[in-house]
Amino acid sequence: MFYYAENDIYDGDVTLTITGYGDISPVSVMGRIVGILTMAFGVIVVAAVTGQIASFFVDQQLKRGKGLLKLKKLKNHFIICGWKTDFERIIDGILEANPDIDPTDIVLINNASTEYMEMFISNPKYRMLNYIHGDYIDESVLLRANIKSAAKILILADQSGNYSEMEIDSRTVMTMLNVEKLNRNIYSAAELLDEKFQKYLEVAHCDEVLLTKEYERKLIMNAASGSGVSHVIMDLLSLENKKGILILDIPESFIGDSFKNLFNYFLNERGFILIGLLENSGNFFLRKKEALNEAQKNPDISKIVENLKKVKELKPNESVLIPEFDYIIKKNSKAITVGKIDN
Repeated sequence: MFYYAENDIYDGDVTLTITGYGDISPVSVMGRIVGILTMAFGVIVVAAVTGQIASFFVDQQLKRGKGLLKLKKLKNHFIICGWKTDFERIIDGILEANPDIDPTDIVLINNASTEYMEMFISNPKYRMLNYIHGDYIDESVLLRANIKSAAKILILADQSGNYSEMEIDSRTVMTMLNVEKLNRNIYSAAELLDEKFQKYLEVAHCDEVLLTKEYERKLIMNAASGSGVSHVIMDLLSLENKKGILILDIPESFIGDSFKNLFNYFLNERGFILIGLLENSGNFFLRKKEALNEAQKNPDISKIVENLKKVKELKPNESVLIPEFDYIIKKNSKAITVGKIDN
């Protein structure tokens, strides 16, 4: 019990860290001892709690810098596997090309040196990105990135180890097979150095295959002819002023309509020149599943067999450039446009 001046009134404002506002104070020896012990106990409790909180955040920050976190709460995020010598420029380009993606929804997985990645993550430009250190070919590492809830994944031709080109492509294929097993609904893109591995990625339902060596070879071939096509391609790939190639959604009302009507819509209503269509866009596993269900609806067995052959021949993100004006727009198609026209 506390004893106070002013008729020994009990002060209701006593807390763990203070004995009131100072206008009322304990006067008995026992009251003062209890008051001092109460304040000391309060300071110890508050220090312990704040210390634990601070320790937790410091530990999380250290784990984040070293890529040791498990990202269980992320949903619909974008995973980037692998490391390349121009890694910073690649990430800058991805952020520029996807302004609608929140940086906190991007997860980097690679085996680059801890010192490099700690310095990379500490850069204010990349501080909001998530990072997991490990070999992405390992299923457990992908699970740490919550691959089962991810929306997109990009697998780079990894240069973090002393791998041959064949080993790099083999690792990409193995990773894609793991990704398909863990999340068939994810949109996947993978970089290959040798196009002979492309068929294996197609078996794993990879939605987009990037043949960087082949692109480079074709650019050099065209440059050797003195045609200037390399400059044209660079301008078409540029994101500035929306003058280059853009892949745009097609309004639902144009599905089943003619290419001519869609061409006029993009030109007159939106100021883009339509140069083609991207068919079977989105997650290819889902596209194939939808096509398979549609193929089996026909009561004629011979037609079903014919339809199943067509399903087998489907290709993900197949481009149809400059089709005839009477070409019919299919479901799951996107518009390939170029040259935003200023009105």
